[in-house]
Amino acid sequence: MSIQKVITYNPVNIAGERLDSTCELKIKILENSGNYLIHKDILRHHISTKQGTSSTKTRSEVRGGGRKPWKQKGTGRARAGSNRSPLWKGGGVTFGPKPKTIEYKLNKKERRLALQTLLYNKKDNVLLIENLENSFEIPKTGNFIKICEKCGINLNQKTLLIVSVKTESLKLSVQNIKNLELICASQLNTLSLIKANQIILTPLALNDIKETFCE
Repeated sequence: MSIQKVITYNPVNIAGERLDSTCELKIKILENSGNYLIHKDILRHHISTKQGTSSTKTRSEVRGGGRKPWKQKGTGRARAGSNRSPLWKGGGVTFGPKPKTIEYKLNKKERRLALQTLLYNKKDNVLLIENLENSFEIPKTGNFIKICEKCGINLNQKTLLIVSVKTESLKLSVQNIKNLELICASQLNTLSLIKANQIILTPLALNDIKETFCE
């Protein structure tokens, strides 16, 4: 059974100063632990990255082997019909892998519930920064690092930056930062959330999360 919770965020500006306004996110989580749903969604994500292209040849697909190696009787050796038998060196493979589509189905409601549960579990690690997307007119990594220092963000830890739209200036400003992952709110997933020790969020991204995952 799911229950509704409200997360309240106190936004800061790019100078690290607290603003008077607050932002709320209404989410649904399971009454008991929802960790099993998070595990299922991460398992689905890992399985979906598998290519499933590994392939081996059976005895009928290996080149050659049309002539019988020796006559059926009278040689004293074991009977053989083809030198491409799986028993022979250079022969086919018995029960080897073949290309296949690998899927792990998870309902949309379960995926949303897993994401909301993870957002609630990590609510203390979220920092809401006002007007972050539009603060970079020109790409400058140093400017982003200064903003993080003013806001008390440690870039030596795994950090997830969630924005509404990836602007070109912002992408170029953060691409050389080792522990930072930039993601759009509409593409938010449990794997990115669970890896992050710190989460940077913007009000526009928060609205996208409400519309995409919480309604």
